Amino acid sequence: MNRLVDYINREVAESDSLIAKGDLDAAYHHLKRAHVLGQARTFDHTRIHWRMFKLGLKMRSAREIWGQLIRIVGAATKTPFGIYPTGNTGGANIWFFKPMPVPDDLREILNQAKI
Repeated sequence: MNRLVDYINREVAESDSLIAKGDLDAAYHHLKRAHVLGQARTFDHTRIHWRMFKLGLKMRSAREIWGQLIRIVGAATKTPFGIYPTGNTGGANIWFFKPMPVPDDLREILNQAKI
């Protein structure tokens, strides 16, 4: 399996574990990390927004629910063309196309994935 996918899956699994424990804020943090890692891959980008949408439902956040619905469509239709902002964490509180700094540990993972 692709090493980058392994890191993405670890973040998603950690999010799932935290959701099961009821720590939705921490779970959301790990989905944002997964988003930064997976946003260049159409499948992963879209599935992470889907998970953010489902978490928005659990959080009862109308802003997150509607924001993620729009982002799911964008991830599925724009990512194949390389249209995504590097480092963007994918939350509804961030503008769709705003590039953001990539945390050092995630930058290292992304750099290794390009080798």
